[in-house]
Amino acid sequence: MANHAHNLRARLDTAHQPGAVGVITRGTTGENRLRRCDRWMVYQDQIRRPLLAADHPLAIDLGYGASHTTTVEWARWLRRIRPDIDVVGLEIAPERVLPPRDGVRFELGGFELAGYRPHLVRAFNVLRQYDVSQVPATWKMVCSSLAPGGRYIEGTCDELGRRCSWVTLTSDGPQSLTLAWDPHHVDCPSQLAERLPKALIHRNTPGEKIYHVLQRLDSAWQRCAGWSPHGPRIRWRKTVEMLRAEGLAIEPQRRPIRDNLVTVPWDLVSTGDDDWQ
Repeated sequence: MANHAHNLRARLDTAHQPGAVGVITRGTTGENRLRRCDRWMVYQDQIRRPLLAADHPLAIDLGYGASHTTTVEWARWLRRIRPDIDVVGLEIAPERVLPPRDGVRFELGGFELAGYRPHLVRAFNVLRQYDVSQVPATWKMVCSSLAPGGRYIEGTCDELGRRCSWVTLTSDGPQSLTLAWDPHHVDCPSQLAERLPKALIHRNTPGEKIYHVLQRLDSAWQRCAGWSPHGPRIRWRKTVEMLRAEGLAIEPQRRPIRDNLVTVPWDLVSTGDDDWQ
């Protein structure tokens, strides 16, 4: 069957047609595909704080696809923060909705979040299959349903989860972009361009902010080639140190993790099409 995923368009007007909002995507997934983002969340204060402060913390995995695997894996990671967290997987395809298992509930729902007010939402490889013009509206729809202080993580990754990127959003709009990759399967940071979030993937051209950021990452990476004998993780840590010294605004990590990873403020990569007003 021909792949027309780039033409998928969701019905976003819920005023006259209530119900689950979105369109059915391919739904492919696999074990540990989202592990890099899951690891990152566990050590981020911005993710931890609202979950720890909530009386009844709720996390929603939006568009988990044809398998429950990554939702259950995510629940295990989140329970390192709050053992009592309620995790719900939402899918717009009725045939993908499963009975509860492994402490996770599965329900029918889309960008409207089935009426929930969660403290954390994760949506991976969903908007990648939508029309880019719909990204701001879907972001706003999800963020309008967040509990106070909540976060929405929207991203994409390759089939094995070796190359990932995601946007962190709040009710005030997009806050940051994170790139994460397997140190042993990526030669330079710009190779993540093919897995940028939908809002940015078509913007990786000269003159655009994201292109400039990726070029800066590559340049520093090459200048730290002398650290290669110590392995790609040490080389990347030295790259980040160099970039910070040169004035690039890179958000600090709470602790080192096994992935090569960088988070920058959204205004460094913003396209101007994501105006939150």
